[in-house]
Amino acid sequence: MAMLMKTGMRLCSAVCATEVIVIRAKAPELDLRCGGAPMLPEGAPEGTVSGPAAGFTEPTLLGKRYSDADETVELLCTRAGASTLSLGDVPLAVKDPRPLPASD
Repeated sequence: MAMLMKTGMRLCSAVCATEVIVIRAKAPELDLRCGGAPMLPEGAPEGTVSGPAAGFTEPTLLGKRYSDADETVELLCTRAGASTLSLGDVPLAVKDPRPLPASD
């Protein structure tokens, strides 16, 4: 289920406590999921999903940025949870921090 995405949008999981902010979205509509279930806009009524789907149980980490290999979307985790963020069925990975320039 694709959802309209825009920078600054806040989303929450239907299966755990995970909450994120959209930092960057290259496509206007994305199938963003957490625990295998579609993400919900902040303030939306909670879903009826009882828990994460098999294979989507890697917890999200507070303060970490998540992105796919093509950097189609970048998310900032504002509340940690017990489920994996994914773009469709492809899990998102924690983005490595950019190295700071040397200050010799």
